[in-house]
Amino acid sequence: MRLIGVDGEQVDILTLRDALALAEEQSLDLVEVNPLAKPPVCKLLDYGKYRYEQSKKEREARANRTTITIKEVKFRPKIDQHDYETKKNTAVRLLKEGDKVKVTLTFKGREVVYKIQGVEKMNQMAEELAEIAVIERAPKVEGKNVTMILAPKGK
Repeated sequence: MRLIGVDGEQVDILTLRDALALAEEQSLDLVEVNPLAKPPVCKLLDYGKYRYEQSKKEREARANRTTITIKEVKFRPKIDQHDYETKKNTAVRLLKEGDKVKVTLTFKGREVVYKIQGVEKMNQMAEELAEIAVIERAPKVEGKNVTMILAPKGK
């Protein structure tokens, strides 16, 4: 088998018995890296230290990971301009915090007839938020709702 030392340099091509003896002599573990190679590749290393470093890297990656949540902003088609601006400002704040925003426009009763105006209102909001948001899912009519998902623009 091909043996690689602790520093990453190739030591030699040895038999299994010799490689195990060398590993025991240096108080290290013999780890098979690539069993399919001709000859198989093994490495000398302190396996406990290796596992500790891997778990440390994993913890660090988990700590640096940010979770993106979807927040929802709901409104109706006959919304007043000031109320619309308030909802839009809420969406802006959520997007700046790094969250995705699901914008839902709900129809009640006979308002369902005016779905086209609802889609237009959603497109208007998407245009107004185009500087800070990307449309992840275009406005889609789902029963009595029109939904759209906005994601914050990348930096």
